[in-house]
Amino acid sequence: MTPHQAAGFDALLTEVLAGSGGRFGHRQHVQLTWLAVRRYGMPAAIRLVSDGIRRTARYAGAPQKYHETISRAWVELVAHHAIGHPAGQEADFASFDIFDTFAAANPLLLDKRLLTRFYRPATLAARKARTGWVEPDRAPFPWTPRAIPG
Repeated sequence: MTPHQAAGFDALLTEVLAGSGGRFGHRQHVQLTWLAVRRYGMPAAIRLVSDGIRRTARYAGAPQKYHETISRAWVELVAHHAIGHPAGQEADFASFDIFDTFAAANPLLLDKRLLTRFYRPATLAARKARTGWVEPDRAPFPWTPRAIPG
């Protein structure tokens, strides 16, 4: 992670924490991801969010908690819903009212078990998924109309 990327992630994290009273649960992860996607676009948001979470886990003394597939999958899911959503077109991306509108329109994103619709638990538990990108094996993401092999 470059110093510029670290500063970008830290700024997003600060915004989210300021509006949540310091709480950082699943909703705040989604909000941070939404902000990153809206400000930087999906490809850059994947790098920014993934590197930021990896760095945070390492700093907390728990680098094993970082999961590459889960991090990227969440960015892709949030991006799919955020791009073109009216709440994402507002100038003030940090507004909690705007994020609340987005979250209300996409309640499944607030379900931290959402990835189980796309991945088998054993797939996500595998080392390969923890350390690299693994495509969904239960159902394709909504924007990828291809069949999942039997």
